[in-house]
Amino acid sequence: IEIGTGTGAFAIHAARRCSKVHAVDVSDPMMDFVQQRAARAGLENITCCRAGFLTYEHTGEPADALVTSMALHHLPDFWKGIALDRMNGMLKPGGQLYVHDVIFEQADLEANIERWIDKLGKVGGAQLRDEIATHIREEFSTFDWIMDGLLQRAGFRIVSKEMVEGVIGTYVCVKE
Repeated sequence: IEIGTGTGAFAIHAARRCSKVHAVDVSDPMMDFVQQRAARAGLENITCCRAGFLTYEHTGEPADALVTSMALHHLPDFWKGIALDRMNGMLKPGGQLYVHDVIFEQADLEANIERWIDKLGKVGGAQLRDEIATHIREEFSTFDWIMDGLLQRAGFRIVSKEMVEGVIGTYVCVKE
């Protein structure tokens, strides 16, 4: 299962290796795009579902793995906790959860954010710089220590955690 699939790049890649993939996104245009992309690739094992973290209803066998990349920050922490509980319920025992998102380390927070904004501004210009600054003001990124607790309280064991430049977190977890 991939929640927040967007253009479906990961779902398409996974469908070449897995027997069944559920691509989930709240956007109808993204779901249409993923379906067209899967058809062009000759992949018939992707099920697209217009839903989100709080509305997706997984049916059938529990999944082996669930992936979310750059989507969970759209939820405030309260709803992240509920979403993570729901994701746990979609996985078989021992199933894996992969989370990659904007997650902040508390140490050197302001300096890390400034470096991130500057770095992306140099790569993508003023528009990307403004988008990142808007993200920080308006989205719901969280501290890593809060994410650690949310994952553990939802019944996951954190197998690995990597923080990049204090602003991007990647977690691999196992359902206990």
